[in-house]
Amino acid sequence: MSRIVQIDIDDSALPPPTPEIEQERRVAVYDLLEDNSFELARQDAASGPYRLQLAIREKRLVFDIKTDADRQAAEFHLSLAPFRQVVKDYFQICESYFEAVKRLPPAQIEAIDMARRGIHNEGARVLQERLEDKVILDIDTARRLFTLICVLHFGG
Repeated sequence: MSRIVQIDIDDSALPPPTPEIEQERRVAVYDLLEDNSFELARQDAASGPYRLQLAIREKRLVFDIKTDADRQAAEFHLSLAPFRQVVKDYFQICESYFEAVKRLPPAQIEAIDMARRGIHNEGARVLQERLEDKVILDIDTARRLFTLICVLHFGG
């Protein structure tokens, strides 16, 4: 199975992220580069390792994929519509989680965190469905990519 060895997020048109969002982004990028499974599904596709750039252009999520040798491997433009509700839900539960950590007992924090993970898994499943027939990726890779999509989707 191939993998992503570099990831860039084109957020040049977005406002600066909040400290919490920037932290989520750093952790997702680090975790993604440490362990991921990402392979183009077409039989004639260039094999990895891959360099991935994520961006939003013309209200579409763009996966620009190059080989490690800087050769264009693929580019996918996905509608953001299927992600809107799950991203909104994820950000709402994250806000609740960040507030809970400051003032609630561990049992309540754990309950909110379980809900957060459930919504995160839902976002990863949506991503896997949207990339079906384009990219083969495992659930952990999809979860980390979903985190990065959230950062882009809500404009930082």
